[in-house]
Amino acid sequence: MAELVGPRLYSCCNCRNHVSLHDDIISKAFQGRNGRAFLFSHAMNVVVGQKEDRHLLTGLHTVADIYCGDCHEVLGWKYERAYEASQKYKEGKFILEKSKIVQENW
Repeated sequence: MAELVGPRLYSCCNCRNHVSLHDDIISKAFQGRNGRAFLFSHAMNVVVGQKEDRHLLTGLHTVADIYCGDCHEVLGWKYERAYEASQKYKEGKFILEKSKIVQENW
């Protein structure tokens, strides 16, 4: 009989709170504050902080830090607005830093 396996997830590195699904990764080629980061279409069990304008590698964006909903670890940010037309695809998407998340159900 086949063993039932749940979806592949990413969890907070601090408390193991589930924060995103592997299937929601758009790109693994992003840069976070502390190294490599992934762009996700959705995040769960996170708290979105205050919006602020930041000059990132790809130009000016309005972003909001995202925190683990359980332990409040900063995990990355949410793109609220991109000012350059070529960057509009990021709006409403989430950056999770690789150093802040761990794989579950792999």
